[in-house]
Parts: sequence; C-alpha cells; structure tokens
Amino acid sequence: MGAVVADALEGELDVVLVRKLRAPGNPEFAVGSIDESGWTYVSEHAALAGASERYLAAEKERQLELLGRRRAQYTPARAPVDPAGRVAIVVDDGIATGASMIAALHAVRAKEPSRLVCAVPVAPAESVERIRPYADEVVCLETPSEFYAVGQFYRDFVQVEDDDVVRLLARHHPKPAVVSR
Repeated sequence: MGAVVADALEGELDVVLVRKLRAPGNPEFAVGSIDESGWTYVSEHAALAGASERYLAAEKERQLELLGRRRAQYTPARAPVDPAGRVAIVVDDGIATGASMIAALHAVRAKEPSRLVCAVPVAPAESVERIRPYADEVVCLETPSEFYAVGQFYRDFVQVEDDDVVRLLARHHPKPAVVSR
C-alpha cells in the first residue's frame, strides 16, 4: 500500500517498523504495540486478555529483537528517510485494533514532521477514533459496522514477504548522485 501511495504522489517510501504485542494464547490479537525506540502502547484490554506485566515485558523483548533484525534486513546500507519538517503519510492496508498504527504514528511524530497523516482503506470506526489523537489527519475510506479482520475486505490478502519489502524499499529510495570527474 505504501508503494502505491508513494508512486501516486511521486514521494519517497520508507518503512516504520513497529510490532504488535500479542495476547497470550492468541498471537493475532494485539494487546499493544512497540516501536524501534522501545516506546510502548498498551491497550486498555491488555489485562483482560491475560497480559500481565511480566508477560508484557517478555513480549516487548521478543518484539524489539525482531524489529532490530528487520531494520538490518530492510535498510542495511542506508539511514531511514528523515521526515523532519516534511509531510509524512503513514500507510497501512487497514487497521483492526489500532495498536500498531499508534506505535507507527508515535515513532514518526517523534521525528517532527510538519504534518502527520494516517491513510488506510478500512478500519472499525472505534479504531479510527482511537488513533485520531496521534495524527494531524486520518484518512480512512471505509468504516464498516461489521468488522472482523482487515483481510475480509480484500480478494487477495497474501502476506508481504521480507524480500518484497527489501525490493520495494530499494526501488523507491533515492540513489546518491554520481559525480564523474
């Protein structure tokens, strides 16, 4: 989704690495999220889902380790694009609980963009409201009343593989100027 938006706007593409904190016994259900800096969002339902402080500490550690490996894999030879003073659009294929988007928006906001926009095609209305305080603008095309998972709104919802991410980031990152003498 990010590559499509970057192409349409003739903008740069980068990745904001965040991970959901998975509920005990239900890895698809987010009880929070974490960004690369270690900043953590814990949802109000985390304890009800069985996520104790001890569980969350271990889950944070696991996810931070994975984030470090992904950063090394995705952008091995370059620094992330700096959004400072620029309009930054954080794009996802959809929002379920909003936890991962909150971490992504927090991570980008910390880098001081002039404007921070969240753009998604689909999300439950309550999740859109949950993330609204973290962005200057939220664009969500559909907020269906019956929402079970993001994938239900796609004909083809295959996982984006790491190699695909690396390829897209390499294709969209500006190359340094070549100077010949």
